[in-house]
Amino acid sequence: MEINKIGVIGAGTMGNGIAQVCAAAGKQVVMVDVSADAVARGLKTLAGSLDRLVKKEKISAADKDATLARIQGSTAYADLADVDLVIEAATENESLKLRILKDIEAVVRPDAIIASNTSSISITRLAAALQHPARAIGMHFFNPVPLMALVELISGLQTAESTIEASRAFALAVGKTPVAVKNSPGFVVNRLLCPMINEAIFVYQEGLASAADIDEAMKLGCNHPIGPLALADMIGLDTMLSVMEVFYQGFNDSKYRPAPLLREMVDAGYLGRKSGQGFYSYS
Repeated sequence: MEINKIGVIGAGTMGNGIAQVCAAAGKQVVMVDVSADAVARGLKTLAGSLDRLVKKEKISAADKDATLARIQGSTAYADLADVDLVIEAATENESLKLRILKDIEAVVRPDAIIASNTSSISITRLAAALQHPARAIGMHFFNPVPLMALVELISGLQTAESTIEASRAFALAVGKTPVAVKNSPGFVVNRLLCPMINEAIFVYQEGLASAADIDEAMKLGCNHPIGPLALADMIGLDTMLSVMEVFYQGFNDSKYRPAPLLREMVDAGYLGRKSGQGFYSYS
């Protein structure tokens, strides 16, 4: 199955990034969100991303216009009726994703692939909500999507081999490197990354070092391009907490318990860059 038209659910950071790389690769895209304002914000962010590439002479102004012309913004799931693949890129909330996947299946073709961009939730459990679970797969892109080369392809217990192969070909076609992963909380990257960030939060709450010094130590001592606390702010502390709670419940192992400070900061609304305050101030 050749994938030429893609639906993207969610016009936020991940959704508009996925829409951008698909459209830049010559694919037709329908980007759906709950409100016209959300769609407009997503398209504006996407256009700004392309403008930066034009200024850096990575693409031409004509390339930018052609990419934008391939993207249709919408608030109606009915516009997904003829897509080959839908990628759900909503907030990391299982009940929300389950509802969205059912809404997608109600309108798409019987042979359309339904993918979730979840970073931690069981693909087997998400697929079980569908009438045709063999076409469900995890397709985990990384932020910022236009710059990050990796896509984790996660197979649920029900995922068909044809779904995996078509998804792999699609990932390559949009310039990404797919890595096959079995279904398990956090898959590969977040299974390793999020506990490391969570431990950095424990180190910070215990007063071992300042946030800046913790980040500088990991950048210089481990050659990381960004420190763990700054990365937590970029990911969103609410997302970090959700992922750690999935690990804690999924593995039933205390080593995955979320740091108390992480939970307290989320309770305070200190979510990182998107709220203007996290471990650092972005006001």
